[in-house]
Amino acid sequence: MPQDKAALLRALHVPGRPLVLPNIWDAASARAVVAAGFPAVATSSGAVAAVLGHADQEDTPAGAMFSAVARIVRAVPVPVTADLERGYGLAPAELGERLAETGVAGLNLEDSDPRTGVPAEPGEQADFLAAVRAGAAKAGADLVINARVDTFIHGEGPPERRTAEAAERGRRYLDAGADCVYPIMAADREVIRTLVKEIGGPVNVYFRQGVPPLAELAELGVARVSFGSGLHAAVQQSLAAMLSAITAGHSPYNDGRAAGVQP
Repeated sequence: MPQDKAALLRALHVPGRPLVLPNIWDAASARAVVAAGFPAVATSSGAVAAVLGHADQEDTPAGAMFSAVARIVRAVPVPVTADLERGYGLAPAELGERLAETGVAGLNLEDSDPRTGVPAEPGEQADFLAAVRAGAAKAGADLVINARVDTFIHGEGPPERRTAEAAERGRRYLDAGADCVYPIMAADREVIRTLVKEIGGPVNVYFRQGVPPLAELAELGVARVSFGSGLHAAVQQSLAAMLSAITAGHSPYNDGRAAGVQP
């Protein structure tokens, strides 16, 4: 049952023992994550958009994105959480209903306009998150809401001000019914430590170059770690290297560029 998967996903968010989510983009990559032993699957909006032939920042038609998410849900036995930017312009009730139809256990929602970068007012975003949850509940679905905070991308002022604003937004989003707060691009270990302490609920860190190792993120009390579109970008780079080898008349399988790959 989808409700059972949402409960499982929610229980996996343990501060100090983070849920690690290598974000995927289709059914095949989702199955690979499950085969590697991960207990849940997360999509990347940017990676899914690229696979569907669109740009990120809500260029993907809502119907195409929801269809892609539904295929991924059907492909794996574990909970799936979907990155849905800011809902593709759908009203909260419709967004919740369409999420229920896909069978997802959770979702990411951003607090700035993906097209313009303009931040939503904190109260407006809190109301939006609450309305999405209510819409899903009306449709019979439980959802684990990961509330993204964009102050480190679109905020203003020195790092201390952005950190304080991220913490304040995070608390409001938790009060509105979010399960986890995602201050994306927070990378400094002391900033992460402060956010974990000040938000007072599960915190998601975006793993990239410059972010502390996974073991240290656990020590800082992080509850969730995700990779965004980074893995998809790395796979594309690997593919480009293999294609270059073929163009040069070499095998793409035995020149060290694709270790372990067999024709």
